Amino acid sequence: MASDLRRRIDQGSGNERADIVLKGGRFFDLVSGELVAGDLAICGDRIVGTCDCYAGKTEIDVSGQVLVPGFIDTHLHIESSMVTPFEFDRCVLPRGVTTAICDPHEIANVLGATGIRYFLDCSEQTIMDVRVQLPSCVPATHLETSGAKLDIDELLPFRSHPKVIGLAEFMNYPGVLAKDPTCMAKLEAFQGGHIDGHAPLLRGKPLNGYLAAGIRTDHETTTAEEAREKLTKGMHILVREGSVSKDLDSLIPIITERYSPFIALCTDDRNPLDIAEHGHLDYMIRHAVSKGVEPLAIYRAASISGARAFGLKDRGLIAPGWRADVVVLDSLESCRAQMVFSAGRLVTPELFGSRKPVEPVGRRSVKVGPIGVSDLAVPSSQEASVIGIMPGKIITEHLRMKLPQADGRTTVDTVRDVVKVAVVERHGRNGHVSPGFVKGFGLKRGVIASTVGHDSHNICAVGVDDADMVVAINRLAEIEGGFVVVADGEVLAEIALPIAGLMSLDSYDTVRDRLRPLRAAAKELGSTLEEPFLQIAFLPLPVIPHLKITDRGMVDVDRFDFVEA
Repeated sequence: MASDLRRRIDQGSGNERADIVLKGGRFFDLVSGELVAGDLAICGDRIVGTCDCYAGKTEIDVSGQVLVPGFIDTHLHIESSMVTPFEFDRCVLPRGVTTAICDPHEIANVLGATGIRYFLDCSEQTIMDVRVQLPSCVPATHLETSGAKLDIDELLPFRSHPKVIGLAEFMNYPGVLAKDPTCMAKLEAFQGGHIDGHAPLLRGKPLNGYLAAGIRTDHETTTAEEAREKLTKGMHILVREGSVSKDLDSLIPIITERYSPFIALCTDDRNPLDIAEHGHLDYMIRHAVSKGVEPLAIYRAASISGARAFGLKDRGLIAPGWRADVVVLDSLESCRAQMVFSAGRLVTPELFGSRKPVEPVGRRSVKVGPIGVSDLAVPSSQEASVIGIMPGKIITEHLRMKLPQADGRTTVDTVRDVVKVAVVERHGRNGHVSPGFVKGFGLKRGVIASTVGHDSHNICAVGVDDADMVVAINRLAEIEGGFVVVADGEVLAEIALPIAGLMSLDSYDTVRDRLRPLRAAAKELGSTLEEPFLQIAFLPLPVIPHLKITDRGMVDVDRFDFVEA
């Protein structure tokens, strides 16, 4: 350590050749907003020189290019990429994402502490710096059945791990405000540390009470008005653009030089196909600049502002002494990475090959008993609660609709785009099956189904025909989880996710390629949604207003209780 420090001083002062020198480019100064010419010198994992000429043991010509700090995804669930942390590393690091702050909440709700340990083991091997927030809500609520339960005693052994930052998104905001004993134990244990927030539409005095618990961030803000109140009350807003939750355009008004020290970027849930077709944080930056956002504001949000929000004091600027996470771009406007350095290492296929493997966990986690058509029946009623999909949002409407009746049962109405949704408990705990109705998928026939169902990850199926639902549910059990599309009793497309029913054993390239026919099959059934599978994944999430469904029934999220018949 002392010898490294001496080398950095000598190389930075020019008394010794630097390990690596990037020559001829300009770096984006996130303090002044200027493009500054000069070499960039790297010693080990640190930047040691800027604004001058340097000689290097290795010299790389970056003439005409722009150097920016590595991007920080401040909140995401790697599981939602459908690939392992190793494959996520290989997928997004070449796009400039050098730090990812993940919440292994999804795998923890299936496997408990085993899932957290798997992510921590992977984080010690990935090339990008994967940091872990400890899941705060396993299970997320009392309104669903999860595969595990994590109390504070199960979380504390992980708190001192060098990759752990703090407590992950505290979704149970009604529990916080009600001072639920389980919530209070977790909040008290992490006072003085970082606690991530999750407070959709929470305003006024209830928001004050939530923030008084020491919670500091929020990625569920969907309007500029809501964001301004939260910013005024000291929250750091994490602007989100996922595969389903697309809040970037709505929040463009707050991405300004004035607010930029208090906002950051995140993806939350984004799949490999969207990353391939559009991008990751690089897409958010590109899109924001195209909408007129000042580059200084969005690049601050992508790096230094996120680093400061999460206490990562060593990164986020191109400056001597800072971690050498550097992205070489063709321009600030296009934000297309030409090369990436992670802790001073040039990112190459060979570098990924140097990682030590980590054994997958959570095989054979889909445990479903016999399901019949009769289990999916909804009794006849004058009026039914219907989940109303809002494209680009995970917030849903609570609709009340008169639906067709037949043989003493309530049935679908494809003319008005109302089809059935069913959640089936898949952890082998109680065998609950809960049917209901949803509007907005556009399906005219068949079924799409998934074992990715936030946050307890029970099976969720959406479709027109009960018999096809049974086929889809049984097929998901056979392939150890994943996504399936079924019509007329046949499987049209599928992708297996055998790691806890959430992640593939295959490369991200393979998963990306398999998502294309899966989407095409859903569209063949009439689906009008850009990403129907991740939309399904949020139907069982009872902490997002206004109406959701779990294995225990339809949930009125505003009341935080089951829908009254």
